[in-house]
Amino acid sequence: MTIQLLNDRYQVIRTLGAGGFGETYLAEDTYMPSKRRCVVKQLRPIHNNPQIYQLVQERFQREAAILEELGGANDQIPALYAYFSSGGQFYLVQEWVEGDTLTEKVQKQGLFSEGAVQTLFMNLLPVLDYVHSKHIVHRDIKPDNIIVRYRDAKPVLIDFGAVRESMGTVVNSQGNPTSSIVIGTPGYMPSEQAAGRPVYSSDLYSLGMTVIYLLTGKLAQQLETDSQTGEIIWRQYASHVSSIMTRVIDRAIAYHPRDRYPTARAMLDSLQSIANPIPPTQPLLTQPTVVSAPPPQTVPVKPQPSPQSSSQNNILMGSLIAGGLIGASVIISQVLLKSSQPIVDKTVLPSETPSNVTSPVIKTPTFTPTTPSVPTQSPSSDTSIPPVDTITLNNYLWLSKRLVTDADLDGKSGFELDIMRNSIFASYGRRFDNVELQNYFNNQPWYHPIYSPKTFPAKLLTKLEQQNVEYISKYQVNTGLRYFK
Repeated sequence: MTIQLLNDRYQVIRTLGAGGFGETYLAEDTYMPSKRRCVVKQLRPIHNNPQIYQLVQERFQREAAILEELGGANDQIPALYAYFSSGGQFYLVQEWVEGDTLTEKVQKQGLFSEGAVQTLFMNLLPVLDYVHSKHIVHRDIKPDNIIVRYRDAKPVLIDFGAVRESMGTVVNSQGNPTSSIVIGTPGYMPSEQAAGRPVYSSDLYSLGMTVIYLLTGKLAQQLETDSQTGEIIWRQYASHVSSIMTRVIDRAIAYHPRDRYPTARAMLDSLQSIANPIPPTQPLLTQPTVVSAPPPQTVPVKPQPSPQSSSQNNILMGSLIAGGLIGASVIISQVLLKSSQPIVDKTVLPSETPSNVTSPVIKTPTFTPTTPSVPTQSPSSDTSIPPVDTITLNNYLWLSKRLVTDADLDGKSGFELDIMRNSIFASYGRRFDNVELQNYFNNQPWYHPIYSPKTFPAKLLTKLEQQNVEYISKYQVNTGLRYFK
């Protein structure tokens, strides 16, 4: 390709892509001292009619202004640097996002784990919620239009469909401007969008189909649909995905918009209820119902009781009091036994929580005074690993959202603290030198090992996650609580 200078300013380095709407280039901004790299999108109208050109230009300017607002307020949307028209074609100059598309991630690293998909949801749904709050539907969410940025591993949403739609502007029979094209990618867009009537939940459908590709490796076009309901048939390819996550995805990709999450915020709230909305610092225990001894029945007493009857009444009252104290002591002892070392299961949705239990649900292991349910001794004395479902990543996703405190750590065994700290690394696919620790995470359905301990890029961790790792490690040193050596 001949090196060219666009708008006498942007030096083209190479072509990134080409399609029916134009081409996309990687370029350098020669007006900037740093020669900042940027993406230049060349867009061509489908008609050369001068009247149509004027309409296209007006729409293009309006959509460019929207992109400027979106990118300026959210760092997971590329910033708009400039826009211009030249030679009957239109150009957008945007931020160059260094990273891999989700398609490239799957090709390089394999399928995503459930934990990685959950993290993607949690990072991307707030972006969609913001976009929708501006009354904008993206309309082309797919694996190629989500870039995982190198510097912070955050997903960035690219290639909004509105600007391309403006290139398809025509004048209808009534003389009004309209678009003659449908924006979207077959398989990733729902039926109402294919009919030219996208709604906010159309983007949630596209995101759900994108996640199915990440979990199964199946492209949207490779999946069959139920001929009676129109629902996507995909679950047989994802037996490793939990039933809770499956229900979330199924609702996102429901055929009819009324059956989907109405908003990105609603979907995010549903996922947060899975991902531990209440930090596991002070589990809420439902107070046991203490049944007191029934009050003694009223017995008619003669005005002048005999000494014998008075003595019998005193014995009766004393028996009731003693019985009540014994009953209370039994109840208290049972509560103390059952409350020792509770294991918190945070993966229960609020709607699934029994009516008589306050969320989160407390699973009480069988109590044996001489054998704790979670080992606190070194592996040399007890090499058994607790059941794999006792501690999961879902319990500790909050470590990516807020700073850990002593209240979060107090009362935990060395085993729990080790799992808690290393779950941060495991969520990014790190392997471990310790065989027992590696075996533990291998048994977790969300774990997808990618990096060896030596090649793991520490930059994947956010600053907050790094602080939490250091805090937990220091706490373990100060308390001498370590299980894995």
